[in-house]
Amino acid sequence: MPKPRLAAALKYRPSNRLKYAFAGALLAGTTAVASVTGTAIAATGGAAAPVEPNPAIAQQQAAQLTYGQDVSNYQPDHDWEASPAEFGIIKATEGTGFTDKTFARHWQELDKKGIVRGAYHYAHPRNNPIAEAEHFLSVVNSQPAKPGDLLVLDLETTNGRSVSEVNAWAKAWLSHVKAKTGVTPLFYSGWHFADTYGAGLSEYPLWVAHYSKPKGEITPPADWKSWTIHQYSDKPIDHNVSALTPDQLRSLGRPA
Repeated sequence: MPKPRLAAALKYRPSNRLKYAFAGALLAGTTAVASVTGTAIAATGGAAAPVEPNPAIAQQQAAQLTYGQDVSNYQPDHDWEASPAEFGIIKATEGTGFTDKTFARHWQELDKKGIVRGAYHYAHPRNNPIAEAEHFLSVVNSQPAKPGDLLVLDLETTNGRSVSEVNAWAKAWLSHVKAKTGVTPLFYSGWHFADTYGAGLSEYPLWVAHYSKPKGEITPPADWKSWTIHQYSDKPIDHNVSALTPDQLRSLGRPA
């Protein structure tokens, strides 16, 4: 996906996978609590004191994350069999007429590998959101589906529309896909774009790009209380981690 370089955000370093993850929040409708590090509350007076990072803890936390990759027609021959990814998300469509020519191949290769898979649509808010959603669904539904398949809106551009217009566009696309499939789509964007245009979208699991932060060390933007996937690098391909296990990721996808 084309993604802008993202500026720094607040540090986020939960103590383990359970504090990272918000599976319970998504599945049980409760709110997960994110831990913000870099300060510690003193025993008296509520004053904040600096805390030195612990490299050993950071290494353990990184090991608990689920690694994944995302690709498009820019990586037509990506070798999923050799990939260490535990989930893969691939571009299906863009706008109202573009279909990624490598989508079918990637979709089938991910099925053979047996890992969590997902399909994403690259949005253009200058178009009708329902038309774009229908284009995405027509392409995705042309391929065999299975329980756990993820659906994603990739929103990174405004096409000159206002904040309120882009936000309304996203809500229309997401709600339409959810109504048609029974799947709550993930919302993908850069951290600052999501923070600006993502108000009121917290019901949709967040996949956020932030390249200036280590794996998983981010705070959620806008109204989100937690994040699902952190895209932390795009070199040489897009690299991601999730605070959720593969089974928890599947629970966000198509029902059985």
